[in-house]
Amino acid sequence: MQGSFESTLAFGDLKPDDILGALEGLGFRCDGRFLALNSYENRVYQIGIEDKEPVVAKFYRPGRWTDDAILEEHAFTLELASHDIPVVAPLVIDGHTLHHCGPFRIAVAPRRGGRAPDLDNADLQRQLGRLIARIHLAGESAEFLHRPTIDIESYGYESIDFLLDNDFIPPDLVASYEAITTLVCEGAVACFERCGTYREIRLHGDFHPGNVLVARDALHIVDLDDARSGPSVQDLWMFLSGNREEQTPQLDVLLEGYREFRQFDARELNLIEALRSLRILHYSAWLARRWQDPAFPIAFPWFNTENYWGEHILTLREQAAAMQEPPLEWRG
Repeated sequence: MQGSFESTLAFGDLKPDDILGALEGLGFRCDGRFLALNSYENRVYQIGIEDKEPVVAKFYRPGRWTDDAILEEHAFTLELASHDIPVVAPLVIDGHTLHHCGPFRIAVAPRRGGRAPDLDNADLQRQLGRLIARIHLAGESAEFLHRPTIDIESYGYESIDFLLDNDFIPPDLVASYEAITTLVCEGAVACFERCGTYREIRLHGDFHPGNVLVARDALHIVDLDDARSGPSVQDLWMFLSGNREEQTPQLDVLLEGYREFRQFDARELNLIEALRSLRILHYSAWLARRWQDPAFPIAFPWFNTENYWGEHILTLREQAAAMQEPPLEWRG
């Protein structure tokens, strides 16, 4: 993966004519309708097609993934679709899912609409649990060869080093940041040790409510761009919200659905706050790595301010404390 500023200006020369021309080159007859969708790591567009449903074209950020890693994501998504799991898979065009146009790699998928899931709906939570378990049944049947693992090194230490080495932390907060990130990483290590040995499987990797679309009674799962290997609980914990008392019944319902298809190792509950902490560290470093991309200061104007880093340190302190508490109780 790309770990520096090298690809931050990658989309500066990508113009609407280039996007439509790339789709025309793949055999689509575009009707001129064009809508940029909410994506920052890549560029994603809804393109109108003459006499047909629109399609969604993803232009991958150059330098982030290798072709092999992207094709591995595509193969996993198509594998899930073959099991009737409602993922939005790339279209196979002339025998390929990944296409090249100039410096860009492109994938095209059917458009799927919908709204965000209502996580107060127990039936929907149970349905999500079933879908996640089915993803994991497929995920454990093989291994990723070209995609990374969710771990403390890449999400934690590398994120911290990048922010410090590139002077993102305000000078008067550096000592506080270094102290709290040391505690956070130590806490994450302790959580993984309490969990003990767990099975790493292929995951969605970035499974949160924004990557689920609800259309009437149907669900659509989108954006496997961050598919990685890791513990099963990674695809579950982001559907829990609120305080401990609120999360516990949510967990019960989610796992009730999950266990209809796959067993769940309760020891992995020790990892939830560690994974949350690592995601917080990784997210800040992701914003920093992309900060020279003109789209990022516009979309995230609150980032890299004195107030942001002060609140970030406070959040990490809360996480350091949370990792010392017992894991969520599961009454299953």
